[in-house]
Amino acid sequence: MTADPTTPLLALEKLNVAYGGIQAVKGIDLAVGRGELVCLIGANGAGKTTTLKGITGLQPVRSGRVVYDGADITGRPSFELVQRGLAMVPEGRGVFGGLTIEENLAMGAYTRRDRAAVAADVERVFELFPRLKERRRQTAGTLSGGEQQMLAMGRSLMSKPRLLLLDEPSMGLAPLMVQKVFETILRVSGEGVTILLIEQNAKLALEVSHRGYVMESGEITLSGEARKLLDDPAVRAAYLGASA
Repeated sequence: MTADPTTPLLALEKLNVAYGGIQAVKGIDLAVGRGELVCLIGANGAGKTTTLKGITGLQPVRSGRVVYDGADITGRPSFELVQRGLAMVPEGRGVFGGLTIEENLAMGAYTRRDRAAVAADVERVFELFPRLKERRRQTAGTLSGGEQQMLAMGRSLMSKPRLLLLDEPSMGLAPLMVQKVFETILRVSGEGVTILLIEQNAKLALEVSHRGYVMESGEITLSGEARKLLDDPAVRAAYLGASA
């Protein structure tokens, strides 16, 4: 059955997620359209990462639904979501430190059997991140933080995702590396991959996104076109600085 192109690729419906006994996500509604780049911004502890964990089954959903491509995927295991075309780059990157760059990329394609296409996608990742190609036989644990972020993104792309979840990709990176990572996010988005971006750098996130959601204390308090949120006085005061 062909999916309706007018329906969101991802929809969260009244999603409640608890973390450590605390109600971290409180009945939120959120939608990401096919081909969209949507950001979820908010202060540290607002519930952004817990939202992603609820989507991917890494944290149990207390109530509500996660709907992906028209199907209820609430609580489905992560390996099944990867097979369905959903990939996540977690906060902290999560690369396999003892494996080489090439081996990490191969792990990203573990559900695929099209070896020639996998090899072509490795070269695509190396074209996106030339620095990884230079170090392809180097173990991931010896890479800089920025290089590990590149590798984590490259590994997720090896699964051929239709939806990419990015959790704090700029965290701990030098400004030049942040610029490179966000250039890549825009390029991947331009190639048709749908993206939900979780990011504390609200200004940067809103500048690259089509739409945005603002999360405070587990609730969505604002949403709309990213450019309008950039100009919203409340967003500017809380996240962009008075002179932004």
